[in-house]
Amino acid sequence: MSAGQFELRMVGTEQAGEGKNRGLDLMVYSTVTGKEREVRTLSGGESFMAALSLALGMADQIQESSAAIHLDVMFIDEGFGSLDDHSREQAVKVLQQMAGSSRLIGIISHVTELKQEIEDQLIVAKGEEGSYVRWQIS
Repeated sequence: MSAGQFELRMVGTEQAGEGKNRGLDLMVYSTVTGKEREVRTLSGGESFMAALSLALGMADQIQESSAAIHLDVMFIDEGFGSLDDHSREQAVKVLQQMAGSSRLIGIISHVTELKQEIEDQLIVAKGEEGSYVRWQIS
């Protein structure tokens, strides 16, 4: 999703330390600089891209490891507002490719630019008598 610029790498237990507060210890490796940095140094947009990449990768791993589990639907709630134009377009491109491979990807967002990039939309709007929904199919 970062066009090969970044990789997420798991930290070994000797580097991460012991304790009950440990989570999924990751470092970000830059293929440009050849250096690692902590994930807490990621910007808001980079954090969203990393989280999205992890979710997509985990979904693929789960499906590959168990024939009985099918993850055909994924919802992404917000996050696109933290991306610059290029990163948003890259993320949407990856999601559209995934949707083309028999997956349904739902994006919940208030980012206006996404309306131009997403073909089929289920729009929820406020009306005088409450909210209503309508499909907008391209």
